[in-house]
Amino acid sequence: MYRSREHRILAGVCGGLADKWGLPPTLVRIVWLLLSLLPGPMWVAYVLMWVLIPEEPKKY
Repeated sequence: MYRSREHRILAGVCGGLADKWGLPPTLVRIVWLLLSLLPGPMWVAYVLMWVLIPEEPKKY
């Protein structure tokens, strides 16, 4: 799994998840935002994925 270079707004985490799952990036972003409104560490999970998941390799 990689963070997306093409479908990114902040760090490419949601875009990378969307690419992996075969879903539209906007849908993943909306679901992530809704889950972030619930109690729980969703923002911490996002930052951890931002740090731990490598960026997608450049395509030449």
